[in-house]
Amino acid sequence: MDSSPDSRAADLVLEGGGVKGLALVGAVQSLSRAGYAFHRIAGTSAGAIVGSVLAGLVHAGESPERIVDIARSLEYARLRDRGRVGRVFAKVGLGSVVDGLSLAFEDGVFEGEYLHGWLTSTLAELGVRKFGDLRLDDDPHGYRLVVMASDVSRQRLVRLPWDYADYGLDPDEQLVADAVRASTSIPFFFEPVSMRTPRGVSTLVDGGVLSNFPITIFDRADGIQPRWPTFGLRLSARERDLPHTEPVAGPVSLALAVAEAMMEACDARHIDEPVHLARSIFIDTLGVSAVDFGITEEQQAQLLAAGEKAATRFLASWNFQDWLSKPRGGVQ
Repeated sequence: MDSSPDSRAADLVLEGGGVKGLALVGAVQSLSRAGYAFHRIAGTSAGAIVGSVLAGLVHAGESPERIVDIARSLEYARLRDRGRVGRVFAKVGLGSVVDGLSLAFEDGVFEGEYLHGWLTSTLAELGVRKFGDLRLDDDPHGYRLVVMASDVSRQRLVRLPWDYADYGLDPDEQLVADAVRASTSIPFFFEPVSMRTPRGVSTLVDGGVLSNFPITIFDRADGIQPRWPTFGLRLSARERDLPHTEPVAGPVSLALAVAEAMMEACDARHIDEPVHLARSIFIDTLGVSAVDFGITEEQQAQLLAAGEKAATRFLASWNFQDWLSKPRGGVQ
């Protein structure tokens, strides 16, 4: 890829945010229309979903703008995929009882199988199955996509596929959809992912528990200025959005509310340093909750438009050379 000063190459870091992630799609569309080509992509949770599809489109040589149609094919209501018994109980008004049992015995209300199946099929159509399909031979980081997950067994953040080798696994052979499914395992909402390795079984949950916005992931550590910018897409207004407010009643409701709070406020203050704020695109997500799986088509259209508007506004004043000249520009 061209690395001249006039190159429109860019890396992307996509924040997690549940169903609000549709706003990321609108921002990606706007960046693509402005002529940016995406080299490396990192994401957490919803950002991992959008990032994986975007990486697949780049791999297939297709326009990134196709991501809008692909995103619209995801049926959000089906993300609430209770098991067979749970569906029966829900029909007779006892869904909350099964939700409590799911939390007690399966560690999550929903199974996450619909999302995994949708993503597996979507990526397969783009020629992507394993991380080896997304390898960048000319890049020291090695892969076009990196997703964040939280290993609660080892109490550490894992960057997939980079950290698979620490578990005795070949990164090239691991399934992209499995990693993204792990990254989206919002605690208590979705069942965690058990990763079986030669070194034991690790339990993986949403990467947002430890890093919802890994803005520094592609920054150089050698003091050399970057070849092109890294743009961060954040699912919040410049000042953090006020939390979504709903009554909390009962242990299931409390557990889910705690999980949502973790997703909204997990990162350290370093992401709000001026050098990172200056390369972040803030998207007003219109008060939509991260776990509003009943989101309407009108709300989906509004989120897409909000993302597109935010990126367009950001690009109107963005200048890579100006950013490099700022204090800690290039974040050496």
